[in-house]
Amino acid sequence: MARGLWLLSREVGRLRPLLVQGQARGISASTQEQLHVCVVGSGPAGFYTADRMLKGHDGAQVDIIDRLPTPFGLVRSGVAPDHPETKIVLNQFSRVAANGRCSFFGNVTLGRDISLSELRKTYHAVVLAYGAESDRSLGIPGEDLKGIHSAREFVWWYNGHPDMCDFCPDLKNTESAVVLGQGNVALDVARILLRCKAELATTDITDYALDALRGSTIRKVYLVGRRGPVQAACTAKELREILGLKNVRICIKAADLVTTPADEEEMRNSRIQRRVYELLSKTAHGGNNYNGQKELHFVFFRKPIRFIPAENGSTVGAVQLEKTVLKGDEVTGKQVAAGTGEFEDLKCGLVLKSIGYKSLPVQGLPFDKNRGVVPNLRGRVLSSESEIATVERGLYVVGWLKRGPTGIVATNLHCAEETVASILEDDKKGVLRPPSDWTKHGRAGLLEILERKNVRFVPFSGWEKINSVEKMAGELRNKPREKITTWDGLQKVAHE
Repeated sequence: MARGLWLLSREVGRLRPLLVQGQARGISASTQEQLHVCVVGSGPAGFYTADRMLKGHDGAQVDIIDRLPTPFGLVRSGVAPDHPETKIVLNQFSRVAANGRCSFFGNVTLGRDISLSELRKTYHAVVLAYGAESDRSLGIPGEDLKGIHSAREFVWWYNGHPDMCDFCPDLKNTESAVVLGQGNVALDVARILLRCKAELATTDITDYALDALRGSTIRKVYLVGRRGPVQAACTAKELREILGLKNVRICIKAADLVTTPADEEEMRNSRIQRRVYELLSKTAHGGNNYNGQKELHFVFFRKPIRFIPAENGSTVGAVQLEKTVLKGDEVTGKQVAAGTGEFEDLKCGLVLKSIGYKSLPVQGLPFDKNRGVVPNLRGRVLSSESEIATVERGLYVVGWLKRGPTGIVATNLHCAEETVASILEDDKKGVLRPPSDWTKHGRAGLLEILERKNVRFVPFSGWEKINSVEKMAGELRNKPREKITTWDGLQKVAHE
């Protein structure tokens, strides 16, 4: 404990000059008074919020806290290792963190190390950007069988998230895997299962995941969707990439490509949907390069009904699917899948559910459990979803927690701009600085709380040590980095 207090004292001393520097900048650069803002979550939504906050208010001092020792959220643990171009945004986020008016506090968990109530008493504005770290459930029989996992778990595993360092998917005892869903994440996991391992070896995929994939016996991957090719939830860019995989046969039933007038109307209204359909249709009719080793099957108009155990009784052996047809929904106007009563079994030994992420509430936070989001008005947190809901002063939300788990990395930019605009508007109106509540301490107050609770946080300088060690290890293997994948390993390097 004594060493922990000493480390905290050292970090307090390191951050105090930044605090003074930030205060000086806030006073000299503008007539705006200092505004203390805390952003909970260091993914794209969190960093875009910090960036826009610093640019929009000369007196803003922004502290970003995250439960992980590492920043950047899903850019680090969600973006596929063979998509390095998507990770270029980390350069921009690093520049934000280097701003004297911004600080990062990793290894700080909201609800465990510090409460929402404590943050609201310490900061003028608290912005919740902690995303979605749980999974939706299908709620069908057999979902607890071995061999059934969420796509999130699989993605975190091959990306080195410390929560998944002990996750061991069995890739050796089956030749078939079923991926439930046809969005970008579904395509990611299917691509990783089928991609040439020599190509993956030069990415930042974890070493243990690469070894497991090299020993994989999986040769067929089935992408299962409830609706048709027109309604596939992926982007054309992601689809084009997986359709172009070397030595993988793409299998699409011609009958599934027949469109209805309703489908044609959807495509007229959505260039993305039309492009996705055109790519699938072209591939189905034109064939592709294939050497007989691996297959990717697009299975449309099927929904899972139950999971069937293998002979051992504990592991999944098949997925029972019900054939569907599309019907117009009178409320939404969209085409929805309806069961026909026709069933078929699809044999497999591995199932990855890519049916959506789910956000989790914390104590003191209004939360819509059905939608998995925080009720809000342009980022301002509301007390409830009712018509008489009131605005929670100084409390805001951004990202997946605000709008649901949708969009790409760049989607969070517009989302953050809207929330920051609400904060600036409220500050201008004096909502964030009532006369009776002027004792906000911001960063100094946060440091006091963490020191009192003996929380060993990781500052951005700690992340820079992790980053340096990972890159050096990666150079030895001709990779961008070799990730440190355990909690203990990350914290040890950060505090050296």
